[in-house]
Amino acid sequence: MLNKLIIATAFASTVIAAPAFAGGTHAGGDNKEMAYGKPGKADAVDRTVEIAMLETEDGDMIFDPGKIVVAKGETIRFAIDNEGVLEHEFVIGTREANQKHKGEMAMADDMKHADPNAIRLDEGEDGDIVWTFTKTGKFEFACLIPGHYEMGMHGPLIVAAK
Repeated sequence: MLNKLIIATAFASTVIAAPAFAGGTHAGGDNKEMAYGKPGKADAVDRTVEIAMLETEDGDMIFDPGKIVVAKGETIRFAIDNEGVLEHEFVIGTREANQKHKGEMAMADDMKHADPNAIRLDEGEDGDIVWTFTKTGKFEFACLIPGHYEMGMHGPLIVAAK
């Protein structure tokens, strides 16, 4: 537990001291279809998946549940609740896209999302993402705030055939 806290503190100190090359809002928020689907319509939701974002007593940062399975063609309302004491985000993407974006966020820790597949919440806040999954495959949900992914804040999102 102490080692994780030391690592998190050292990482946060590095990120805070790093120069910001970009900032503001990250907007890719058009309604184009992506590798894992497209923005859904609230009136077409098939089911709701509740997601909690929080920190553990051991210093980990987690999503609960840690794995999500949906069916191709389903429109899911992700009801996301930040139960932690830190700001967190929920981003749906491919592992490769999330890794790339995580690197971009490390260079601009004040980056905010304006994407239909992402939401950033302060402690105690909640919000929704409505998403339609149009392709099968193994994708990922993650928190890309610098240091959070490394502390365990990511999980598999499986889109199975119906």
